[in-house]
Order: sequence, then C-alpha cells, then structure tokens
Amino acid sequence: MSDNDSSRTPDALDKRLRDARRKFGRSESPDKPDDDSARFDLGKAWRIGVELVAALIVGVGLGWLIDRWLGTEPWGVLILVVLGFAAGLLNAYRAVMGIGSTIGWRQGRRR
Repeated sequence: MSDNDSSRTPDALDKRLRDARRKFGRSESPDKPDDDSARFDLGKAWRIGVELVAALIVGVGLGWLIDRWLGTEPWGVLILVVLGFAAGLLNAYRAVMGIGSTIGWRQGRRR
C-alpha cells in the first residue's frame, strides 16, 4: 500500500468507526455513554477497592513477617502498612486516570 492511500486518512477511519457503531447498535458519539458504561464504571470501582485492600494486606503481611524475623514488633507492620496504603492509592490513581491501561493512547490527546 502506498502512503497516499485514501482509505488510511483520519476522515475515512472516522467514517468506518461510525458505520461500525451503527452496525452494532452503539451510540454515534464515543463521548455519549451507552448501556455498558454503568457496568464499566462498576468494574472500575471494584478494581479501585481491590487495589487498596490488596496493597494493605500485602503491607500487613510483609510487615508481620519482618517483625517476626527481626524482632522489631510494631515497627515493621506500621511502616509497611503506610507504604502499602500509599501504593494502593497510587494504583487507584493509575486506574482512574487510565495510566498504563493502553499503550500509546492518552485520553484527550489528538494529533
């Protein structure tokens, strides 16, 4: 294929996307939510909750193991719970912002 192929233009892609959305019964505009958006939002909420809880569980578990191994009773758990909570918040932020979910794509960025 040549670089001047008219089927590779952004307008041609936009038309193909609109036709595909119409064919499968999706909304015309990608910004307008359809029936699956509520399910997507619920899935994202569950993911955020699981990210926070899992990070805390890992922090408590590792802290407890370090405390048992080194004999530094509350300090390992306290420090790693704080680090686990921070890691959970960072993962939740990444999930909400879509960072790392799709390679090469950022929401709101157009060329």
